[in-house]
Amino acid sequence: MSQIRPERPAAQRGRASRGAAQTGAAKPAGAKPAAAAAKRSGGSAPARLTHPERVVYPGAGIRKGEVADYYRAVAGWLLPELSERPLSLLRCPDGIEAACFFQKHHNDGFGPAVHPVELAEADGRADYLYVRDLEGVLALVQMNAIEFHPWGAHRKTPDRPDRVVFDLDPDPGIAWSELKRAAREVRARLAELGLDSWVRLSGGKGVHVVAPIRPGPDWSAVKDFCEAFAAAMAAQSPQRYVATASKAARKDRIFIDWLRNARGATSVAGWSLRARAGAPVAMPMRWDEFSRSRSSTDFDLGKAMRRAARLGSDPWEGFAESRQRLPAA
Repeated sequence: MSQIRPERPAAQRGRASRGAAQTGAAKPAGAKPAAAAAKRSGGSAPARLTHPERVVYPGAGIRKGEVADYYRAVAGWLLPELSERPLSLLRCPDGIEAACFFQKHHNDGFGPAVHPVELAEADGRADYLYVRDLEGVLALVQMNAIEFHPWGAHRKTPDRPDRVVFDLDPDPGIAWSELKRAAREVRARLAELGLDSWVRLSGGKGVHVVAPIRPGPDWSAVKDFCEAFAAAMAAQSPQRYVATASKAARKDRIFIDWLRNARGATSVAGWSLRARAGAPVAMPMRWDEFSRSRSSTDFDLGKAMRRAARLGSDPWEGFAESRQRLPAA
């Protein structure tokens, strides 16, 4: 497993030059992927990829060029969740078994297809980064980005979240069948509150249950709701769930991680590769598909490419069009 370092220091900037506008903003999920991806590319020249022979996943023999090929192949499914949102990246310049680091701030070295967006921070303002299209994604791959973690809000409305995410993080002894049961229970409890939800294999240890919401509540309201929801489930089933990040409290339990629902927090995008052995992928699924899943890493790079090629409809169909409201905490 790679060593993950904090983001490399970057100078905070004032309003930067925004660069040339790119054509092809993302369509909502549910659009035909091939057509949507073609439109997003805008007909621009392919991103230049240096050192495509560099090994990124040593155990699987997967090289940088193959990572780029993967993101080209799944762009129609990836971009609706990624485009126009502030992003955090996990970059691994020497492959996943060497030091990796998270980055959230824009760098001019990313090139014109990666855009800055000025956002408030605790100690001032800084330029974060976002992409609009496949060329932006490939420009980040050129800079050795492996994982993509978007905000739960668009860059034009960064203080109006449009989704809630519950990351079910199991203690190592928890069986996969038990984790699936937990995800279905989260879905049922959300439905009782009037929220439809969608499921994603994390490609790591657990499962994400995600509910879109109509933008309007601020981050404080979203965080309060998610904390109260997780705490209520833990209080109802204290032998199965915990709502605190304490390692000691999580033994033989599933941590309902609600902490991703705060300003600046992120969760991995569906179809993103993970910087883990075997090149697993964070995979959105239909609930009926999820019932047949066997682990959070059911899909590696190759299986995900084959799935992208044969999918006739978005497994998260209806997600982007949902206009459900966040219940009161």
